[in-house]
Amino acid sequence: MTTGIDKEELRKRLTPLQWHVTQEKGTERPFTGAYNKCYEKGTYTCVVCGQELFSSDTKYDSGCGWPAFNEVLDQGRIKLTKDVSHGKQVRRSQSTKMFTDV
Repeated sequence: MTTGIDKEELRKRLTPLQWHVTQEKGTERPFTGAYNKCYEKGTYTCVVCGQELFSSDTKYDSGCGWPAFNEVLDQGRIKLTKDVSHGKQVRRSQSTKMFTDV
C-alpha cells in the first residue's frame, strides 16, 4: 500500500501495531489507543508520511473506543471509505500513505 517509502525502513521505524494499522488495514482494540481520551490541542498527523490529517478542534467522543473526528483537514488529500468489517460502519481515512479510522 505504501508507495515511495522503503518498506524495510518503515517496518523498523513503526511499532508492530502501527505497521498493522497503517499497512495491513488493521485496527487497535477499542478503548486502548493513546489518542482515544486525548484532548490536547493540536493536529493529528500520519505516522508514516507526516501528512496533517485532523485538527483536535473537530475531535469528539463517539463512545466507540476510537478517536472520532467531524472532518478532515484537506479533503483533496484524503479518501474516505466505509468499513463495516467490525460490525459497525466506520469511515476509514486513507491518506496517500496510510489508513486510520475516523
